[in-house]
Amino acid sequence: MSFRVVRSSKFRHVYGQALKREQCYDNIRVSKSSWDSTFCAVNPKFLAIIVESAGGGAFIVLPHNKVGRIPADHPLVGGHKGPVLDIAWCPHNDNVIASGSEDCVVKVWQIPDGGISRTLTEPVVDLVYHQRRVGLVLWHPIAQNVLLTAGSDNQIAIWNVGTGEVLLSLDCHPDLIYSACWNWTGSKLVTTCRDKKIRIIDPRKGEVESEAIAHEGSKASRAIFLKHGLVFTTGFSRMSERQYTLRTPDALNEPIVTVEIDTSNGVMFPLYDPDTNLIYLCGKGDSVIRYFEVTPEPPFVHYINTFQTPDPQRGIGMMPKRGCDVATCEIAKFYRLNNSGLCQVVSMTVPRKSELFQEDLYPDTLSDEASLTADEWLSGEDAEPCTMSLKERALVVQGGYVSGRAQQLTVTKRTNALATGKDREKEKERERERRRDEEDKDNRSPTPRVDSNAGTPASATPPPTLNPLVEKQLSDLADEIRKLKSVVVKQENRIRALEATVKSLIPPIPSPAPDQPDHNHEENMAPDEV
Repeated sequence: MSFRVVRSSKFRHVYGQALKREQCYDNIRVSKSSWDSTFCAVNPKFLAIIVESAGGGAFIVLPHNKVGRIPADHPLVGGHKGPVLDIAWCPHNDNVIASGSEDCVVKVWQIPDGGISRTLTEPVVDLVYHQRRVGLVLWHPIAQNVLLTAGSDNQIAIWNVGTGEVLLSLDCHPDLIYSACWNWTGSKLVTTCRDKKIRIIDPRKGEVESEAIAHEGSKASRAIFLKHGLVFTTGFSRMSERQYTLRTPDALNEPIVTVEIDTSNGVMFPLYDPDTNLIYLCGKGDSVIRYFEVTPEPPFVHYINTFQTPDPQRGIGMMPKRGCDVATCEIAKFYRLNNSGLCQVVSMTVPRKSELFQEDLYPDTLSDEASLTADEWLSGEDAEPCTMSLKERALVVQGGYVSGRAQQLTVTKRTNALATGKDREKEKERERERRRDEEDKDNRSPTPRVDSNAGTPASATPPPTLNPLVEKQLSDLADEIRKLKSVVVKQENRIRALEATVKSLIPPIPSPAPDQPDHNHEENMAPDEV
């Protein structure tokens, strides 16, 4: 007598539920770029979406409480000269976002709490290195201010955003880089490339540790590191069937699991939750979200269910776990971009009868604190990511975790080792000017205040110190005012000279003789007075 034992899992009954339309975001002009990007990035404070913009590239940033129909003239973040291809929120600062564009420049922006009230065009820092369009931006999971960028020049650059300099550059890909992902501790990197190969790279040494053919299809593939070191990939077979594989880093050539899904054309984006070991597959142009659980038992990748919607998705973003609502047992939240301009919010929930905090669903998750500085990571140090308990820091309100106060990103420029000779001279000249300005400020002594009662100088109060950026803006405003005053004075003198010239050219009007009738007077008289 044979019988089938149902696999025991607490995620067998996970179900997805779309929020009502008034709780979603509508009237968004999603970018029509053909680049394989998710076009969406989410964190516990903001939702960012790449949108269509005339005269350059832009994306929109919305606080989570600003739901409903978005006005057509809503302020944008628009400083790029070409279409924006990818955006990513900093995992250690919820107010900082990076964007890559076709103009070959990566910009890092500071978003104020509450969102932006006018179009933002001035970034905190411009990162200029790539010679062709930048289609991938990715923050380091544990190191502060470390950003990875990849461009169509087949180069990977790793930046220290705090200084605006390139820490490392990797030139080990012969063709376009499709995707990149850090491992759990940020010590290794997995990439996929147009040459169909998957590579595991030690970025600090610049060495490719292992490589293998990922998928035999010619379309784009993607790869992610799982928490315990395995590699999960999505791509296409030789017959253009979409498939996923699970591999170990030591044997990339021999996948543990290879499964064909369907024959659709859209690239599949694997979105991973390390706390629950769930993988969500979201295809471009699909109307479904499939989710799987990775376990140590065969077949290792277990299909759970599919969330079905009537509309195909243009892009998708996944909320970090600290932004989920623990009161409703929400384990994931997705923001689906539809072609109609609707950003649909989908909540993945585990059904539980108890209203208490479910510790088995919410182990300690990634926090917004960095474990290492950029210099420590570059010197070879490794560390586990900082974690936090959602039981202590989550509020039982809609939206779940409430993040702390905004942190200001400060950039301290240093000499770039990869810069050319002219660039170094310019940087040195700027540094000398900055030092001269600081010395001039130090040499300015405050005017002593005379006490009217005693007649002796009182203790001088030092002037308040201003932010260098604010002081520069004030000096620029003063220069503009002086220029406007000089222009006004010149125009007044010019007007006086023109008036004098006009008076000298116009002859005086002769007055009529006494014996001659005044015809003008007759014309102005009433009919009965003529």
